[in-house]
Amino acid sequence: MRSVELFAGAGGLALGVSQAGFLHEAVVELDHDACDTIRTNKERKVEHVAEWRLHEANVKSFDFASVPDDIDLLAAGVPCQPWSIGGKHRGYEDERNLFPDTIRAVVALRPKAILIENVKGLTRPTFANYFTYIQFMLEFPELRRLPDEEWTDHRKRLEELVSSSGKGYGGLRYRVVPKLVNAADYGVPQRRERVFIVAFRTDLGIEWSFPDETHSQDALLVSQWLTGEYWERHKVPQKHRPPKPPWVESRIAEAPLFSRRAWLTVRDRIADLPDPGSSLACSVPNHGLQAGARIYAGHTGSPLDEPAKTLKAGDHGVPGGENMIAFPDGGVRYFSVREAARIQTFPDNFVFASSWTENMRQLGNAVPVELGRVIADDIKRALVFSRCLNENKSNERRATVQSTGQAKSRN
Repeated sequence: MRSVELFAGAGGLALGVSQAGFLHEAVVELDHDACDTIRTNKERKVEHVAEWRLHEANVKSFDFASVPDDIDLLAAGVPCQPWSIGGKHRGYEDERNLFPDTIRAVVALRPKAILIENVKGLTRPTFANYFTYIQFMLEFPELRRLPDEEWTDHRKRLEELVSSSGKGYGGLRYRVVPKLVNAADYGVPQRRERVFIVAFRTDLGIEWSFPDETHSQDALLVSQWLTGEYWERHKVPQKHRPPKPPWVESRIAEAPLFSRRAWLTVRDRIADLPDPGSSLACSVPNHGLQAGARIYAGHTGSPLDEPAKTLKAGDHGVPGGENMIAFPDGGVRYFSVREAARIQTFPDNFVFASSWTENMRQLGNAVPVELGRVIADDIKRALVFSRCLNENKSNERRATVQSTGQAKSRN
């Protein structure tokens, strides 16, 4: 299946989509350093990445006519700075609001499915009307905003069409499904809440919902504080374990019985790596020690035996606490780039070619590869099922026509 990736960054979502079985006809990213990261991994012939058709270009001016027809999936990690809680909160007034340009790509490519990712901040009450507006635009992408028309007036026109169930509209239309998801619930060792918007062309007849969560905090708590399996697996003696939280007993007692797996922790992901300050660290790409980590108000690091806090990029390099490990003995240190890459579920042969600060910026902006893969895999499954269903219907129609023709000839 063929896809196009917009606002690719260092390639987290693009790699997840590729792992799900999509072939990128175009990977578009404006940032030169992020493109250098992708180019480095293309040269290293990293699986999937080696096949990407990379364009260092601005989506605003990108010529989508250069992309082959019949695109199955358009994926876009639309820039999050306008909506980020850590940003300037300018929202739709921010020049980096590129949702309208994403809609332009939808109209040009007419993909069977769309996958968009953005920050949780987009769901805040301040941006509620615009968040709904984005969904309206995706549902009726060809009903474009008029010159000099305010977005609020355009939203009203779209809302009227939505309320009428699209009666009288004969253009391109999508069924839109938004959801706020936590990456930890899908096997990513990081508490990372992000908005995903998935849409399917209505002519495909696909009824889709997000895949069920596969991991849970309750299952982690049971493995740590009820069975002790977690500590035994990691060979952590009692004296080196963190204190048992006082609320755990009641939480475990009320935990439902289900088959989800335990949330993955920082320890789960980095336990087999040497200490970045040791002589063995040089044998692991991007695994050098970054000095200067310290605890201060609001920046206390990611506990070793929990999923990491959300890795962040920051406006001026990496903020202090979000990208630190907090050890049970009270010590802290920064994640190495390799450790952060594992937290974001990049494969170990995927390397980052810039400074620690730039590499961590790219990682902080990335979509966890595994989360992208899980959602893209479910999208692919729906597209394959739809294709098979339509082929069967076509075969049945042909068989009916042929049978009718034979009956007429006999008469």
